[in-house]
Formats: sequence, structure tokens, C-alpha cells
Amino acid sequence: MSSTVWILGDQLLHEHPAINAAGNPSEFRVLLIESEAALHRRPYGLPKLALLLSAMRHHAGDLEHRGYQVDYVRSPSFLDGLRRHVAEHDPVRLITMAASSHRGRAFQNRLDDLLGRPVEVLPNTQFLTGRLNPIPNPEPDRRYVMENFYRAMRRHFNVLMDGDQPAGGRWNFDADNRKTLPKVISLPDDAKFEPDEITRGVLAELSSTADDGQRTFDHSASPVSLAGGRWPSYATTRTDALQVFKRFLSERLVNFGPYEDAMTVRSHSLFHSVLSPYLNIGLLEPLELVRAAEEAYRDGRAPINSVEGFIRQILGWREFMYWQYWRQGPSLLAQNAWQATRSLPDFFWTGDTDMACLRHALERALATGYNHHIERLMLLSNFLMLAGVDPAEANEWFLSVYIDAYDWVMAPNVIGMGLNADDGLTATKPYIASANYINKMSDHCAGCRFKHKKRTGDDACPFNYLYWNFLLLHEEKLRGNPRFGPAVLGLNRIDSAEREIVQREAGQFLQEFERFPR
Repeated sequence: MSSTVWILGDQLLHEHPAINAAGNPSEFRVLLIESEAALHRRPYGLPKLALLLSAMRHHAGDLEHRGYQVDYVRSPSFLDGLRRHVAEHDPVRLITMAASSHRGRAFQNRLDDLLGRPVEVLPNTQFLTGRLNPIPNPEPDRRYVMENFYRAMRRHFNVLMDGDQPAGGRWNFDADNRKTLPKVISLPDDAKFEPDEITRGVLAELSSTADDGQRTFDHSASPVSLAGGRWPSYATTRTDALQVFKRFLSERLVNFGPYEDAMTVRSHSLFHSVLSPYLNIGLLEPLELVRAAEEAYRDGRAPINSVEGFIRQILGWREFMYWQYWRQGPSLLAQNAWQATRSLPDFFWTGDTDMACLRHALERALATGYNHHIERLMLLSNFLMLAGVDPAEANEWFLSVYIDAYDWVMAPNVIGMGLNADDGLTATKPYIASANYINKMSDHCAGCRFKHKKRTGDDACPFNYLYWNFLLLHEEKLRGNPRFGPAVLGLNRIDSAEREIVQREAGQFLQEFERFPR
């Protein structure tokens, strides 16, 4: 009599707790399932599907190489795959790790009845908040600041601490990390991985439309494709993901901090690590990245502002998003504190816009499934909030397009932080800005037909009249936010005539993109 360990596709951990709990490898089988229903839940970008499927198949091969018995199933649904496996192998029990999503965990909790045998769901180890609740028993409507959460995580895991004090004398070096990118600076190349036999097979399936007996994917509804038929060079194994991380430590970490908010047409990723796709499917684990980055600081290989900034993204932001996802629950998906009801503009699916900054970010996202966090927050989410786009529809776009997108991260990141739609439970202020910020932090405006200094007029940047229109529409609410007061006070410099022009031009722009074909 044997057991089954079911590993989910975003839980490709080298040391999986369910495997460790199952006992002797001869006494259990490992099950991985490719679910057609899950893969077609949204018009996912092909880079994301290619990464996930290739990583799953590589992981299955690695487990077999390590001596485990593996059943790799392709089925219409997870339930169908589980039932087929149970019918063939008749395990006495199923062991799995808790899913990261509400949907997945609810399904796991029903499996005892659905499969007619015991199912043990172990705690999820991909997030450090599983070992620590930095804010025990949070009050439902209370606003919690990420900084306090982050400091509690630092203390608990003894990260960048000198005794009971933060290394470098400060908890946060964000003020040192807002430099614009110099015109002359050496930018590192992205890691490139030529597709091996497994990845080539996945790519062939994703691009195949012929009924040749091979399994095909009909993603004709997805505008996110493999640019020019090319795989955008993501790692699909833990070994290659570790190589990406080592290159980040040696080639990027030093400059990551100062330029983490910069945007440019010159580079896909600047000095960002591009590790989130691997963290979010389990090829890498958060604490191993945090410890290695801290070691680089202790050894004098990287400055404190860069190391602290990188660690804050993992130990602070990533964990806080996961904590907020479970704190707020499924109701987060329906939050709309700013009453935004406009549909997503069609150009978010094509990149066809005259706004150079948006065009560049969108074309990159649609081709590769990746933008760094400032492009997502201060270009895309900024525009969507200023334009009054429905948060749920915006969240669906992010979930469909990005290679690192999963329910637990996108709901709090887009609906909560990017669009501030949860009434400040995730972020204490809306992250909105005019073209002045974009010009300061990027080189996009120099190549754009719109003028970043103009507030109104045919050649005025839409970010400007949309920004001031947003302030006018929500002036009373914004004045009540202590972190936003100075920006709202700027309305005093706009007389009634210009206010009317701002609102008229914003209205015309928004009406125009509402008429785009859907």
C-alpha cells in the first residue's frame, strides 16, 4: 500500500514538505498534473505557459533522476487527473502542500470527499509568513503599514541586524534609491537560455494548430505571444534559476539600489534581478535569496542601500502582499473604493498607443511577460487609476499577461497597491503621478510626440490632464489623506478656466479610448 504526493505546478520546490513527510521513496508516488481547465482559465501569455509547463516537466524529470516514482498526468481538470491517478494506483492517502490561492485551497479541502480517501494538506512553506505572523489577529478595517511588518520580519529572521539595531543604522534606505539612470552607464545583459528538448516540445505544442495527434493549445484569444516565435530566455530548472541569481549578485546588485526606480528604453531589466518568476513557482526560495544578499553586504561586495532594497522586496513587499491576500480574503477582488468603472483600453492588449512610455512597457510585457516593478506601478497602474479603469478588469489583465502573476500577488498588488481600490488597507496613499515624474525617472519623454511639461493642449501629455483631472474629481477625499496633502494643494495654482480645460480634455481622451474595438 502506497501514498501519493501531489505537487502543484507553482510548488516546484527542491525540498518539498510533502515529499519529506511521505517517508521512504519506495512507498509513495509523486503526482504532477497539467490541467487544461487551469491553463485556459484566462488568455494567458504564451511565455508564461511555456515557463510553467517546461518547468513542471523538467521538475518531473529531476524527481525521477533522484529516484522518485513520478506520475505525470495531462487531463481536462485537476479533479479528473486526481481521479485517474487514484483509479490506477489506489493510494491509501494523498499528501499535498496548501495552495497559495483561495480557489486552490478550497479545492484541496474538499478532496477527502471527492477522492474517498484521507488527504493531508501541509502548511505552505514558500512564504515566510507561514512561520511568523508579524501582526497577530489583525483588525478587519485597520490600515497596517508595510514598514512595520517588514521590521518585524527582519527582527524575527535576524536579517540585516546588528544586535537589536538595523545594519547601517537605518531600517530603510529607500531615499538613496531614487536616482535617474545616467546617459552613459554599462547595463548588464539578461541571462539567456536556449530552449532544450523539453522546452522546444512545449513551444511546439503552444504554437501548433494542426490536428496531428499531438496535444495543442488553442490560445488564439490571447494577444500575448512569443515575439517572432522566439522564447524570451527564462530559466526552467532550479540549476538555471540559481545561475540567474548568481549573475544578479555579481553583475547587478551593486547598482540595483540606486537605479531600482529608473526606467529606460535601453534595457529590458536594468539592474533588477528578474527572479520573481522562479520564486513564484518554487524553483528558488525566499530565505536563500535573502541570506545570500546579506552575505554580499557583510563581505563588502555590495552596498547596504542595494542589499536592503533587494531584501525589502522579498522580506517586506512580497510577504506583505501574501499576508494582505489572506487577510482581506476573496472580497478583495470586488473592492472599488474610487468607484472606477471604465473598461480597460484596447491598446493594453496591443501596445498601439502614441504615449511612448506606455507603448514601450506594453510591447515589452506582451512580448516577454515582464516589466519591472516601477513600470508596473508608476506607468501602467498609474495610468489605469488616473483613467478610472475598473480594478477587477485591470487585475485580470495583469494576471493574464505577466509571467510571474498568480492570484495571491496580483490581487493585493494591483487592486490594493496599484489602484488603491481597497480604501488604503494595502497602501496608505494612491500611487499616482503626472508626466513630470515619468520624465524625471525615464528617457521615454524625449522620444514621445506629447510634451511632458504641457498640462493641456493637443500635444499635452495625457498623464498631465488625467492627473489633474483625478485630483479635481477626488479633491475632498484626497485632502483627507495626510500623505497626499501637498499634491492636492497644487490645485490652488489652477484657476477655474484651466480647471474646465483640464476636465474637458481628460473627458475627450477617455471617451476616445472607450470607443476602441473590444
